[in-house]
Amino acid sequence: MLPALDPRLKEGHPGRDCGLRVEGKNRPTMHCRRCLPQAGTSWKTLKRLEPKIQVDAVPGAGNDLILTRILHMDRTWCSLTTPLRGFVRHQGGYQGGPSQPTSPRPSQMALKNVATSEAIEKHKKHLADWFRQQPNEERQFGPSFSLDTTHVDPVIRESSLEEILKPSPEMTIQNQLQAPGTNVIGLQNLFDMDACGRQVKNVVLYGTVGTGKSTLIKKMVMDWCHGRLPRFELLLPFSCEDLSQNNAPISLRRLITKKYLHLREVVPVLGSTHLKVLFILNGMERLNLDFRLAHTELCCDPNEPVLPSAIVINLMRKYMMPEASIIVTTRPSAVRRLPSKFVGRYVEVCGFSNVNLQKLYFQMRLSQPDCSGASGPATAEESSERDNLVEMLSRNLERHNQIAAACFLPSYCWLVCTTLHFLYFTKSVPPAQTLTGIYTSFLRLNFSGEVLDSTDPSNISMMKYVAKTVGKLAYKGVMSRQTSFSEEDLRHCFEVEMKEESELNLLNVFRSDVFRFFLTPCVQPGKEHTFVFTIPAMQEYLAALYVVLGEKKTLTQRIGKEVSEVIGKVSEDVAVVLSIVSKFLPLRILPLLFNLIKIFPRYFSRFSSKDRDTIARTMAVEMFKEEDYFNDDVLDQINSSILGVEGPMRHPDEASDDEVFELFPIFMGGLLSRRNRAILDQLGCPIKNLTVFEIAKAMKKTVIRNSRKGLPPSELMDYLFFLHEFQNERFTAEAVQSLRTINLSSVKMTPLKCSVLASVVGTTSHEVEELNLASCHLDVNSLRTLFPVFLRCKKLHLQLNSLGPEACREIRDLLLHEKCMVSTLRLYFNEISEEGKQALHGLRKDRDGVKVLVFLTVGADVSDYWSIILNVVQKNLPVWDRERVQQHLGLLLKDLESSRRQTVNPWKKVKFMRVENEVKRMLGKIQQGAL
Repeated sequence: MLPALDPRLKEGHPGRDCGLRVEGKNRPTMHCRRCLPQAGTSWKTLKRLEPKIQVDAVPGAGNDLILTRILHMDRTWCSLTTPLRGFVRHQGGYQGGPSQPTSPRPSQMALKNVATSEAIEKHKKHLADWFRQQPNEERQFGPSFSLDTTHVDPVIRESSLEEILKPSPEMTIQNQLQAPGTNVIGLQNLFDMDACGRQVKNVVLYGTVGTGKSTLIKKMVMDWCHGRLPRFELLLPFSCEDLSQNNAPISLRRLITKKYLHLREVVPVLGSTHLKVLFILNGMERLNLDFRLAHTELCCDPNEPVLPSAIVINLMRKYMMPEASIIVTTRPSAVRRLPSKFVGRYVEVCGFSNVNLQKLYFQMRLSQPDCSGASGPATAEESSERDNLVEMLSRNLERHNQIAAACFLPSYCWLVCTTLHFLYFTKSVPPAQTLTGIYTSFLRLNFSGEVLDSTDPSNISMMKYVAKTVGKLAYKGVMSRQTSFSEEDLRHCFEVEMKEESELNLLNVFRSDVFRFFLTPCVQPGKEHTFVFTIPAMQEYLAALYVVLGEKKTLTQRIGKEVSEVIGKVSEDVAVVLSIVSKFLPLRILPLLFNLIKIFPRYFSRFSSKDRDTIARTMAVEMFKEEDYFNDDVLDQINSSILGVEGPMRHPDEASDDEVFELFPIFMGGLLSRRNRAILDQLGCPIKNLTVFEIAKAMKKTVIRNSRKGLPPSELMDYLFFLHEFQNERFTAEAVQSLRTINLSSVKMTPLKCSVLASVVGTTSHEVEELNLASCHLDVNSLRTLFPVFLRCKKLHLQLNSLGPEACREIRDLLLHEKCMVSTLRLYFNEISEEGKQALHGLRKDRDGVKVLVFLTVGADVSDYWSIILNVVQKNLPVWDRERVQQHLGLLLKDLESSRRQTVNPWKKVKFMRVENEVKRMLGKIQQGAL
C-alpha cells in the first residue's frame, strides 16, 4: 500500500518531480503518481524523463514487481508509446514489447565504469596532494612526518553517550595517563559491527583540543588514497567550518562537484549504485545542527538545494544516501547535539596516553636524517648529537614527571620537538624565528580562528577566552611566584564575575573541551590534587598575553575605556552607558558616575593610554628584578625542563627551587612583534600598532638606564634574548648602542645564542670596547657566526674555549681583515697546536696593530704576556670552571718545564723557572681552596 501524499505538496504538472519518494529496505525508489507521465505524453517529454527513471530504478529481478505496481497506479500508463515500453522493459525486466533490445551495449557500460574509476583515481591523487601539504609551522622546524609514510597514531577507545554525559572523574595524573584497556579500537575497525551485530554506518569521533583529531582524519584520508582502507570505494572529506560559512541553499551533488570538480562523472550515480561511500565531516561543533523536524525538514533528493546544515542532518538521519557511511569529528561539548539514535559508535581520541607512544614519536621525529637541517647526509657528530637528545628526553619521560603528563597531548610533543630544533638545529630554523613565535604558531595550529561555542551570541574566540581566564590565573601565579593551583584558585579566576547563564555555559564548554590543553594534574608528591600548566613556559606566555592585551585593568580603567568608546560612537547614549557600567558598579553610584561622564568625557578616555604605560612598566620591572640575578639564562632553563637535569633526583621532602619566571617579560616583548601580532589577530586577540608604539616609547628609557648599570653574564644574555624576541630594529639599535662592554663569560654559547648575539649587535655599527666570551664552549662554527661582531671589538676574550687548529685560520683571517678593530686578543687555554701558535705569533702589535695572547710559551721563550694571562686567570676563577682551569694549568706547567729543558740560554732558564713557580703557586692555592 502506497503512503498518503503529503498535503503540503502542490499540484505538479505531468512529469514534474514533486519530491515524494517511496523507500524501504531492499526496495528501489518510486515516484508518486503525479510524477509519472500522463496519457498523451509526447516523445519529447518522455525523453526528458528518461535520465530520472534510469537513475532511480535499480536493475535486478525485483524490479518486475515494482513495474507492476507502477502500472496499476494509473491506467493511462498503458497508453504509453511502444518505444517507452521498450525502455521500461530494460529497466524493470518487463518481457513484453518489441524483441529488439534497447539496453546500453556492454561497451558503453564498460566505458562508463572506466570513466568512474579514472575519476576516483584522480580524486585520490588530488586528496593525497592536498593532505600531504603541511603548514608553514611544520615545514620550518626540521623534518615533519609525511602522513602517507610514517605516523604515530594516538590511542582511540570506544565510548558511549552515557559515559560522555556523566560527570568526569577526578582529574589526576594516574587516570590521565592510564591506558584505556580493552576499549581500544583501531582506525580501520571504526565501521565494524557493534556488540549487537548491527552494521555501523555513523561514527562520532570526539576529543579535547590537541588530542590529534584533525591529524587522525588526515591520516585516514591518506590511508584511503594509498589503498589501506579498502572498505570504501569513494571518500568525501568536508570541513564543517567551510560549510558553516555558506548560508545559501545548495544541493549535495552541487556541493560535491563544487569542492571536487573531477568527480563530476561520479556524482550522477551516487545513491543509485552500490558504490561504497564514506563522508568525513570534520569539526561538527562549527555547525548549529537542529534535528527537530520542525526546524530541518526531511530531504532525500541529492539534487534539491537546501542549507548545508540540512544536508548534514539528512545524511546523519540516513534519509539522504542511506547506504553511505559517515564519520563526524567534534569536541566533547558538542557530542550531545547529535541524537544517539543516529550514531552507531562513539569513539574518543585519547592522545598519547601511553608513554611508549611519546617516546616513539620523539625517536622517529628527532632521529630523521635531515633533522639537523644540513643539506647533505648527517655527519657522525650530528648523528651522535641527535641520538643523545633522544636518549636524554627518553630518560626524562621514564621518570614519569611533568613532561610525560604534558606530552599526553600529541600537540605538545610537536612543541617539544620544535623547541629542540630551535635550541639545537639552528641551521634549519629561519634567522628571524623566536621562541614567542613558536608558542604563537603552536596556538594557531591548535586553535586557528575557532570560537569557543558557536551557539553563543557573543561569538568569542577561543583564544580570547583563554587569555581572559587562563591568562588571569597565569598572571596571578607569576606575580606570587606560584606554579601549582588548587580548585579554589581556579574558581576564583574563572567564576568570580559570572552573573549570567551564557557565561556559565561558556565555562562549561571550556572545561569540557579546552581545560586539559593548558592545565594538568601535578605529579609532585603531595600535590596530586593541584594543577600546573602543561608546560611551565606556557604559564609565562599566557601571563604575558594577559598583560599585553590590556586585560590587567583596574575597575576605573575598564569602565573608562568602554564608556569613552561608547560616547565617541553613540554620542552619550544613556541606555548604552548604563548597560556597561551596571556590570561593575552598584546602582546607587550610577547617577553620580553618569554625570561625571557627561561633564568630563576626556577624563575617562585617558585610561586607555594608561594601560600602555602599565604594560611598559611591568615589562621593565620584571626584566630587571634583583632576585633573578645569577640564575641560569632562560634558554638553559627551557633546555633543562625538556631534557631534564642530569644527576641525582631531588628528595620528595626537599623544598623545590623558587621559580624565576624570566620568560615572562621576554614573552611580553615577543608578543609585540609584527609577525606575532598578525597571528594573534587571526586568533581574535588584536593588538593595535599605536599600543605597541606607546609601549616601546614608555619602556625605552627604563630599559636603557638599567642595562647601563652592568648585568651579570646570564642576565645580560636574557636581555639580548629579549631584544631579539621584540623584533623591533629601531628599539634594539638604541638599546644596544649603550652597551660598550659585553661580558658573557661562562655562558654556554650554543649556536642559537651565537645567532642571537650576532643578530642583536648587528642592528648597529658602533664599536664595542670589550667582548668577553671566555669559557663559553665556543667552537669554529661559533667563530664564523660571530665574525661580523668580532670585527667591531677592540678587546676580545676567547680563552678557555674549544678552539682547535682550524680556529686559528679563522682568527688569522679575522685579524687581517681590513675592517678589523681588534687590538688585548686572548686565546690561551684552548686546544691550539704549535703550528697554530706560530701562525698567530707572526702577528705583532707594532706591525699589525694587534696583541695576541695565545700561550705562556712562544717557541723556546716565555711569552711577553705571561703575567697578563695569569692575572686574568686569577681574576676569573670565581666564575670559571675550576676543574678545567686546574687541568689547563697542569698542561701549561708541563709545557714550561719541557721548554726550559730544551733551552741552553741561562737567562731564559731563569725566566722559565720564575713563571713555573707562579703557576705552581696558583695551582696549590686552587687545590687548597684558598683562591
